[in-house]
Amino acid sequence: MTTTTSLDGLVRRAADRLAAKRRGAVAVGAILGEETAMHGADPGTLFEIGSISKTFTSLALARLVVRGEAALDQPLRDLLPEGTAVPRRDGGEIELVHLACHTSGLPKLPRGLLPRGLFSSDPYAGCTPGMLLEGLGRTRLRSAPGRRFRYSNLGAGLLGLALARRAAGGTGSGTDYDELVQAEICRPLGMADTGVALDADRTARLAPGHSRLGRPRPRWNLAALAGAGGLHSTVPDLLRLARTQFGDAPDGLAEAVALTHATGHRITGGATVRPGWIELRQPPGRGEHRTLFHNGGTGGYRSLLAVSPERRAAVVVLGADARSPDRVGMDLLAELAAR
Repeated sequence: MTTTTSLDGLVRRAADRLAAKRRGAVAVGAILGEETAMHGADPGTLFEIGSISKTFTSLALARLVVRGEAALDQPLRDLLPEGTAVPRRDGGEIELVHLACHTSGLPKLPRGLLPRGLFSSDPYAGCTPGMLLEGLGRTRLRSAPGRRFRYSNLGAGLLGLALARRAAGGTGSGTDYDELVQAEICRPLGMADTGVALDADRTARLAPGHSRLGRPRPRWNLAALAGAGGLHSTVPDLLRLARTQFGDAPDGLAEAVALTHATGHRITGGATVRPGWIELRQPPGRGEHRTLFHNGGTGGYRSLLAVSPERRAAVVVLGADARSPDRVGMDLLAELAAR
């Protein structure tokens, strides 16, 4: 049986490998069974987690579905202001599950963002609800909804915006996404340091972001696209979320987690996109288990959350520069899953 010391040593080694190549802070945490280890920056350090926010958005959708307040096959137009034009293709319309699984056919970015935001230090700050919804009506789908995997920040952001409106009784704006995540995920799990908005204490604990070359980078404001990448968090908070993927979830969350695991769209023979995750199946001969992961990146931050539910193993890596931690983090998870 793996001891706390051995898990601690593996996490320390991963943190040291990452810290040796970075100007910004780095924090690594892992779970194996009932054991937890963390190394690097202080556990209270916050980071922008970028697209790991999509995992929260999809889990919030699953919670509403489990309670009967939404449906996976519900058309997006049902949750948007009356009169909003939503594109269709080949007779199909965008459903909520398409947004969660990146099969809506929507492009990666909102119409009108480029070229204005391309060279901006805060490229999504102008993405108001009005801009997104007005541009949606002028957007051409790249494929029929439900047919192909095509990663879309626009789709995930629209899902967060739509769910926030539903939770607010149909009158919400993009800024309500934070409260949606707090109510559906963070408060039930005791994730006190996860959110879009930061108070003075959490702002003081936010690690400054850096470019790949180590130059300071400003914070990003995802505005109405917060559901695609607007959250901040810590290693301890994300480890709490990781444990829910083992089935250890309170307050009705377990059924919502199970729904995200059971819903998906095959990408390749070994990969499936699920709401909030990419799932990789291990090839025969390496033991039957799967890896669920999502990474994230903003102007000055990179992140990884990876889980092997059958092995009760998970890894969180948060870094305050634009160098990817994925290889180190996935190597660590593979080592834990093999034990």
